[in-house]
Amino acid sequence: MEILLENLLIYSFIAVFCVVLVVFYLRKQKKDSRKVEEKIKIAKEEGLFEPVSLHPVVDPNSCIRTGACIAACPEKDILGIVNGKATVVNASLCIGHGACFHACPTEAITLCIGTEKRGVDLPHVDQTFETNVKGIYIAGELGGMGLIKNAVEQGKQAVENISKAIKKDPNADYDLVIVGAGPAGISASLTAKKLKLNFLTIDQNTLGGTVFTFPRSKVVMTSPMELPLFGKVKLFETSKTELLNLWHQVLEKNEISIRENAKVESISKENGFFKIETLDGQQITTANILLSIGRRGTPRKLNVPGKNTEKVAYRLLEPEDIKDKDILVVGGGDSAVESALLLADQNRVTLSYRNDTFSRIKPKNRDLIKAAIENNKLDVQLKTNLKGIEKSEIVLASDDSEKLIKNDLIYIFAGGELPTEFLKKAGITITKKFGEALLKHEKN
Repeated sequence: MEILLENLLIYSFIAVFCVVLVVFYLRKQKKDSRKVEEKIKIAKEEGLFEPVSLHPVVDPNSCIRTGACIAACPEKDILGIVNGKATVVNASLCIGHGACFHACPTEAITLCIGTEKRGVDLPHVDQTFETNVKGIYIAGELGGMGLIKNAVEQGKQAVENISKAIKKDPNADYDLVIVGAGPAGISASLTAKKLKLNFLTIDQNTLGGTVFTFPRSKVVMTSPMELPLFGKVKLFETSKTELLNLWHQVLEKNEISIRENAKVESISKENGFFKIETLDGQQITTANILLSIGRRGTPRKLNVPGKNTEKVAYRLLEPEDIKDKDILVVGGGDSAVESALLLADQNRVTLSYRNDTFSRIKPKNRDLIKAAIENNKLDVQLKTNLKGIEKSEIVLASDDSEKLIKNDLIYIFAGGELPTEFLKKAGITITKKFGEALLKHEKN
């Protein structure tokens, strides 16, 4: 009897302990959920909830609340847990890193482009990265995967697929021409070298693609990646200069040269192979083409008087060399904000943005620009538009007035344009993606 009572007491204690533990867990979960729900509310108020590019979509039926996706995200506060399930919080700040996709142990995350309300124009490609035009492939930012690590992986995979399907044409100059020398193009070039393809890599500017247009000191967010013929590259936050130096070293080591300043004017098919014509009159023939030119290669220009004057620029390369100037920076994204902050150290800078808040910038940049405003380091003009450009002044307009501002230089960061006409002329189909999955797990 005593043994029975003793066992009952032990089991009762264990039962009570378990109940207390469950209650504590449920209360904590509810408290954490409320915090995330408040963040979602703020994100909606600030215009950060709606995704603008590649973003995660969580399957609630597969999510088991490990939190691995949240821990893996380098941008932080993109994802959160509500009622035991992962959910998107600040979707518009997502840069399509994909770390959450790979970290989830139950494969509950899919990376999608666009939403039901907001479509994104993308060229049509299949799972091998081939377009509707047989022999023309697309990898990297142009196909919706702009992050360095993702672009590198796509460039590698695309060339591997090309190598498997390739039909060499003795009448063509090359087996493969890679157009664009950004992350995807570099990775593709290394893979082509590894697979012993007869290839050529060309770029309208120089090595680096979009990365080359960044300011010299800009920190490039990346993550460990595998470069063909090189191996593991362990980078987390590195400068543009460091990254470009790495690429130069890798290409030189493998005796790969880039034909620079060769902008492709047209692509046509003749006698079973492709003919590429460049702006400077070169003609190149090839059996296959990989386009890794990016979406932002052509900056979006403002239609204002004086837009073609010499003092207007669309990229900032060496801000440290610019001193004691009256500068206007136009734009509301990270590039505009970061450039304005860099220039403000040695110049008088006005930042103009058409909306009433910077809704799509990184939290770090949000804090920096707030501090710059408070310290009178930067003149921020929200809900304004550039209306005219004169020799020593610019016209800045708001809803109810216009004013002249002294000006020496203008930097415009209004995003880039998808090379739609170029792609259509090559026969490539452009479709608008409304929440379509670009990267998903193949479930058995």
